[in-house]
Amino acid sequence: RRYKNRELSIMKELSHPNVVKLLSYYCTPRSKSDEVDLNCIMNYVPLTLSDLIRHNKDKNTKFPSILLKLYSFQMLKGIGYLHSLGICHRDIKPENVLIDNNDYTLQICDFGCAKKLSPNEKNIAYICSRYYRPPELVIDAQFYSTQVDTWSIGCVIAELVLNRPLFPGRTANDQLIEILNVLGS
Repeated sequence: RRYKNRELSIMKELSHPNVVKLLSYYCTPRSKSDEVDLNCIMNYVPLTLSDLIRHNKDKNTKFPSILLKLYSFQMLKGIGYLHSLGICHRDIKPENVLIDNNDYTLQICDFGCAKKLSPNEKNIAYICSRYYRPPELVIDAQFYSTQVDTWSIGCVIAELVLNRPLFPGRTANDQLIEILNVLGS
């Protein structure tokens, strides 16, 4: 009750085929507390990109080129839509990209870290899952743009190709070293 729920307000605003759709929501009280839990009801999508990467890794197969192109295109369309609204997702990773193998549609989900960015407003840098975190967040930048999502999508696409993360750092410092090893200084 004390906090405005940013995730809910952002999700109410969204309507795009490559972004998960909020169908309804309700709150349930927590026992022994004046806090409430928010429950979001969204369309069911059976898989994540993480599931597909794991499947290909287990079978030692490459991600089909046509699906790589199709899913990359849909991710970029979805993130482009969010960015057109000034929304930065801030946690793009294979687990937050849903896939329906019946019609090969992709939807970006999990807006718990999402925020409408303002150019003159500080933001937290400790956001975004480590393997997909851009260098500016690794070095604790507090002013950044929606381009942090573009870096993350690039990392996800690379993971689809490699069947493993492109920058698998164990710590923030190690993450920066991984990036430097691949891209140079």
